[in-house]
Amino acid sequence: MTTIRETDGHLPILETERLMLRKLALEDMEDMFEYASEPIVSRYVPWEVHKSPEDTKAFLAFMMESYEQKKKLTWAIELKSDKKMIGTIDFINWMPKRHKAELAYILSHNYWGKGFMAEAAGALLAYGFGEMELNKVEAPIGLENLQSQRVVEKLGMKREGIARQHIIIKGRFVDLAMYSLLKSEYLDEK
Repeated sequence: MTTIRETDGHLPILETERLMLRKLALEDMEDMFEYASEPIVSRYVPWEVHKSPEDTKAFLAFMMESYEQKKKLTWAIELKSDKKMIGTIDFINWMPKRHKAELAYILSHNYWGKGFMAEAAGALLAYGFGEMELNKVEAPIGLENLQSQRVVEKLGMKREGIARQHIIIKGRFVDLAMYSLLKSEYLDEK
């Protein structure tokens, strides 16, 4: 069960059994640097490993500015049991007029395989289809990233096909498995 608490009308707090999804804060720097500095965590994403806490601080400053301008739909994933920030989850490429967005996420490798990302993504899907009036949520995932593909498949997403050489990651063109979930499919699962 997901509960929603409004904050400033832009990014609500979403709570699940084990997680709190909330805005990022400058106080998350240490937790974020802990996982963003590990190559295994960023190997399938366009951004580079954080080489110093200054990289993380600069990213968080960028996020604070983006929140002020209401340009980002990025939630920190906080483990409620110990109040540790263990990753982020986003709706990127949100197109309100087309009623669709893309799901993107990153999680500290110390928490892989425990169902946290499926739990966080489930909360975001509930919010997206319920409050944001989305009709379609997409999830483009690198073909090599089988773990992430399993996460979205658990959520009921369907693989639509492959977008060939769709993005540049770490200097090379990468094929993406294109997954999606329609609101009607989501509601049928409930």
